[in-house]
Amino acid sequence: MRVIETAAEMREFRRSVTGRTALVATLGGMHAGHEAHLVKAKEIADVTIGWLFLNPTQFSASEDLSTYPQDRKADLAMFEKHGTAAVFAPSVSEVYPPGESFRVDPGPIGTVLEGARRPGHFIGVSTVVTKIFALIRPDIAMFGEKDAQQLRIIEKMNKELGFGIEIVRIPTVREPDGLALSSRNRYLSADQRAAAPVLYRALCAGRELWTQGERDADAIKTCVENVLRSEPGVEPDYVSIADSCTLAEFRGVVTGEALLSLAARVGSTHLIDNLVLD
Repeated sequence: MRVIETAAEMREFRRSVTGRTALVATLGGMHAGHEAHLVKAKEIADVTIGWLFLNPTQFSASEDLSTYPQDRKADLAMFEKHGTAAVFAPSVSEVYPPGESFRVDPGPIGTVLEGARRPGHFIGVSTVVTKIFALIRPDIAMFGEKDAQQLRIIEKMNKELGFGIEIVRIPTVREPDGLALSSRNRYLSADQRAAAPVLYRALCAGRELWTQGERDADAIKTCVENVLRSEPGVEPDYVSIADSCTLAEFRGVVTGEALLSLAARVGSTHLIDNLVLD
């Protein structure tokens, strides 16, 4: 496996690659959720290219950039284990050269939910993914359903900017107790880890109401919030039931496919999760 650190070398490598190419992009801190991306990429593509870059523009000054889990050796070993042809692992100055200021704004879809709590976050995500797509020009790109808002923004951006890349959705990978895998789970103490599965239990309670025929958005959200608040040490941030594509929040009756999503603080750790109500 080739580890590449400059855009010039990455372009040269990409020109030499033939066959259907899949991109697996990650901030690092890789776990079994990322591994599912690599497994799927190997199944459906001839060549896998990885992107390993802790993108600073998607973190605000108050967030955990400096403490975000990083283990370059382990991350590269996971890429290699699954037959990745090359991993682009650039420096910050390689991705954002001095004086560079251009940014990609996804518009209103990036200002709700996580975007409302983390101003500028999705501008950072959209900008770096645009750079990835332009540089690597993959045929396929893998993105996880756990980060539902990010996934929808990337799908919208891919369509509206005309990249023509096939975006493959990777289902959320969970622990046996339902907790969605996340690099941030490493921040949790033993007691916090024991409390964290309440996020998934809360979503399942909302889904159960839905399957019983409930279509009032407030009723479903109240049910989810009540389950979240039943667990000491867990502080709900938001519960949302929104149009699955546009993320427009439902008021009153829910119609069509809906995304039920939430965020909560477990101790000081911000965790998110979601389910689709179909």
